[in-house]
Amino acid sequence: MSRYQSCLVLNAGSSSLKFSVLRRDEATEDLHPVLNGQIAGIGTDARFEARDANRRVVAQRRWNAEDSQRRGALLEYLLAWLGQALPEDRIVAAGHRVVHGGRGYSRPVRVTPEVLSALEALVPLAPLHQPHNLAPMRALAASHPDLPQVACFDTAFHAELPWVASTYALPQELSYEGVQRYGFHGLSYEYVSQRLAALRPELANARVVVCHLGNGSSLAAVHAGRGVDTTMGFTALDGVPMGTRSGSLDPGVLLYLMREKGMGADALEDLLYRRSGLLGVSGLSSDMRALQESTDPAARRAVELFCFRVAKEVAAMAGSMGGIDALVFTAGIGENSPGVRAEVCSRLGWMGLAIDDYANGRSALEISADDSILPVFVLPTNEEKMIALHTLAMLAASAPNGREADEGQPCSTARTPATC
Repeated sequence: MSRYQSCLVLNAGSSSLKFSVLRRDEATEDLHPVLNGQIAGIGTDARFEARDANRRVVAQRRWNAEDSQRRGALLEYLLAWLGQALPEDRIVAAGHRVVHGGRGYSRPVRVTPEVLSALEALVPLAPLHQPHNLAPMRALAASHPDLPQVACFDTAFHAELPWVASTYALPQELSYEGVQRYGFHGLSYEYVSQRLAALRPELANARVVVCHLGNGSSLAAVHAGRGVDTTMGFTALDGVPMGTRSGSLDPGVLLYLMREKGMGADALEDLLYRRSGLLGVSGLSSDMRALQESTDPAARRAVELFCFRVAKEVAAMAGSMGGIDALVFTAGIGENSPGVRAEVCSRLGWMGLAIDDYANGRSALEISADDSILPVFVLPTNEEKMIALHTLAMLAASAPNGREADEGQPCSTARTPATC
C-alpha cells in the first residue's frame, strides 16, 4: 500500500527530458519536491541524472548514440526507475509543461486524443518546442493509459492581455488567423505573483514588473496577479536578448538578410534562435556567468546590452500599467546574478529605485535600499510546483466525490510500480 500520493512533472525539450516528483503533504496539502533531474543529450549521447530534495546526486546512467534515439524507451526507463526509487509513492498524475496553448487553452486541461490533436495544430507557432512537449504525452497515453495527464501552458497566464497589448498592427485577416502576441514563461509569472502576494499581502493588488531572466528571458507587467503586458510576442524570440536568441529586431533586418544574403527560413531560424543573443554579441558564450567572469571587452558589451534592454523593458512594462509598485527578479540570471540586478537597477534610478549592495550580494528576498521608493525582490521561481498544483487540482475536480481518479485500484501488469 502506497503511503504517499505524488505528481510527476515532465518538461520535454529537443534534446532533454526534465522531470520532478512532488509529494503531497496530507496534513498541510502542500507539495514538496522528492526527486528531480533530467535525461540530457537525447538523440546523441543520452545522460540520466537524478537528485534528491537536498540536491544530492542519487542516480546516473548513460546510453550510446543508437539507444539515445529511442525516446520512448528512455521515458520507460525513467518511469521504471522512479518505481524502484520511490516504493512508497503512488504517482497519481503527470503534469506537462507545454509552451503554446494558442487561443483555445487559457487554463490547464486534461490530456485527451482531441486535446493532443488541437495542440499538434499549434506546432507552426512554436516549432522548436511544441513537438517535443507533446511527445511524452503520446508515449504515456500509449504505455500507461490509466495515468491521468494534464497539460499546463506557458501562454495561459497572458490569455487575457488587453487587446492593445496582444494585437499587431497588421491586416485584420492575419489577426483573425491567430497572428498576435501570446507571451510565454506564464507558469513562472503565475508562481512568482502568487508567492509575492503570500509573502507581502500588501502587494496583492499592486502593479508589479517581473523580470524572468535566464537562458530564455522575458518581462511581464502584472497588476493584481493578472497579466497586463509582456515582452515576448508571437514567438519566444521577441523582447530582450537571451542566451542565443536575438530578442526584438526591426523586421527590415530579416528582409535585408533574405534579399541581400539569400537566407531562407531555416537559415534565419538558426541565426535568430541559436547564434544570436549573448552568444552572438560576445562571440564567446551564451552563459552569463562566463561572460561576467571574462576580461574580453566583447563579453562586457554583451552583458551591458542585456542590462540596457532589460531596464528599458522595465520602464515599458511600468508604462503599460500606468505605474509600478514593485520590481521582481527571478529565474537563473535574475536569482543568481547580483551584477545584472545592480546594473539594471542603476539604470532605473530615475524611478527612485535603489538597491542595498549587501542584500543584493546575498540574493536576499528584498534587496532594495531603505531610501528606495520602490521595493525590489529576488524570488526563486518554481514552474514545476505550479504545474503539479494545477495537475492535482484538475485531477481532484474531475474525480467523483472530489477523490483522485483510480485511487485504490490495483496495478495492472502494463503499469510500472511508480504509477501504481
